[in-house]
Amino acid sequence: MAKGKLEIYKDKKGEFRWRLFASNGQQIANGGEGYKSLSSCKNGIESVKKNIMTAEIEKS
Repeated sequence: MAKGKLEIYKDKKGEFRWRLFASNGQQIANGGEGYKSLSSCKNGIESVKKNIMTAEIEKS
C-alpha cells in the first residue's frame, strides 16, 4: 500500500509551511499559516497529529 507524505517547505516570505499529500499525490491538507522557525512548524504538525486522533466528526 502506498503511503501519503507530509512535506515541509519554505514559502515566498521565507516562512516554513507544511502540506499533506494522499498516496495518489493529491494535496489533502495544509497548515494554513507560515512559521518563522522549522521547530515551530514541526510543533504545529505534532499538534495536528495529537488533536486529530481525539476530534469528533460533526455532520452538517
